[in-house]
Amino acid sequence: MNRVDIEGVSVSPDHFINNERVRSERTFEDRSPLDWTWKLADVARGGAREATLALVAAEDAFPQWASLSTHQRGEYLHRLADLIDEHVADIAHVETRDMAMLEESLRLRVISRGARNFRAYADLAGDYEPRRWSSNGTQNVVLRQPAGPTVVITPWNAPFMLSTWKCAPALAAGNTVVLKPAEWSPLSCSLLMDLVAEAGLPPGVFNLVQGLGEEVGAALVNDPRVRRISFTGSPETGRIIGEAAAKNLVPFTAELGGKGPFLVFADADLEAAAEKAAVMYDDAGQVCLAGTRLLVEESVTEEFTRLFRLAAERHVLGDSRDRSTTVSPLIHPEHLARVSGFVERARAKGDRIVFGGELERVGGLWYRPTLIEPASNDSEVVQHEVFGPVLTLQSFDGEEEAVRLANSTPYGLSAIVYTTSDERAERVGRRVRAGTIWVNCFLVRDLTAPFGGIGISGIGREGGDYALDFYSDLTTLQIKEGTTHG
Repeated sequence: MNRVDIEGVSVSPDHFINNERVRSERTFEDRSPLDWTWKLADVARGGAREATLALVAAEDAFPQWASLSTHQRGEYLHRLADLIDEHVADIAHVETRDMAMLEESLRLRVISRGARNFRAYADLAGDYEPRRWSSNGTQNVVLRQPAGPTVVITPWNAPFMLSTWKCAPALAAGNTVVLKPAEWSPLSCSLLMDLVAEAGLPPGVFNLVQGLGEEVGAALVNDPRVRRISFTGSPETGRIIGEAAAKNLVPFTAELGGKGPFLVFADADLEAAAEKAAVMYDDAGQVCLAGTRLLVEESVTEEFTRLFRLAAERHVLGDSRDRSTTVSPLIHPEHLARVSGFVERARAKGDRIVFGGELERVGGLWYRPTLIEPASNDSEVVQHEVFGPVLTLQSFDGEEEAVRLANSTPYGLSAIVYTTSDERAERVGRRVRAGTIWVNCFLVRDLTAPFGGIGISGIGREGGDYALDFYSDLTTLQIKEGTTHG
């Protein structure tokens, strides 16, 4: 069997189709952001052939998987969740070396979320009670019917957790799945397929194809066998996938990044707000939900900035395997060039670099936490997602201006508000355009709550019954009253 050793953990670089490992004639290099000279694996590079193999397997497996009860499918998913819990350390180990997310964070918090995703959706699907009512002489029942083969395309940040977040409800709803992970960090998803096999999921139910988006990804989303598509990534790629989905009339959900406002009012606990704002640099700012636009009430801007600088200075840039590290390297040299390009263009156009704005050291992918005071709200660094350790700082005078600035970009994924006033929290929360708004906290998630974006941050909602409804065909069964039973 073709396996590679990642510092003591064995990983397959091949596809997983119909419960078998499948090689491709071509491969692509997967290198570690911790040391770009370190090649982790030559990963199978799929194309139209592999996309077809996976979708045929998913199509063939669909009738049997769909015919199982939600409780029967739930038993498989619970076994898979238990196996994830048993292998948290190995998955975190590999994902740290593959995409450089902090290993301790992955081990203590992120990977176990994958197990919770499978358990939560298995239980939600099993607990579903169809809506029933009488009207016009009939009894009405709303049924969830499995939709069919589903394509899931996930990003390179937190790849394991985000893949489970999408695949768990699709499988629980009775769909078969083809997962395509990002080519910059595919290896932890390959480990997931080892656990799928160990959990005994039937062949073809859960498949993995690897490769480049414009090759195997395009082949998957354009295939007429596909009945659902779920994507997380950039708005540019989302538009391309959306066009493919529209061509085949396939329901499509997308989470497409953010440019979240972090609003700090004068009545806030400034020290708590500053400490939480500095958290936005964690994982090198490669978090779509981060509040990257600091919007601070003018009367406290100077004090907040002082406290924020102190909090940011406590960050440690280093090896993600080291427990003392708080800021990891960026994922790829291309992404480093993108992030530094935003900062250099901001500098050239007159935006003020308050601190940071440079590499930590030559030859590495670490970029120093950076704060920019833009010359205008129209500045590129304000209006576009950087997806790196780069925040902007702007002042506002009163609630009206705060809301106006918060809503002044085309994004609307998340927002953070710091205030000690419940009334203000309610008012601002109702007016800020974002799919999720946190007040005096960040990244607190209830898996049953809807999650998704407004504007170019996305289409549709994930989470809870919202996800299960998306992955289902909803059918209204109307039975004439008085119909005999038997």
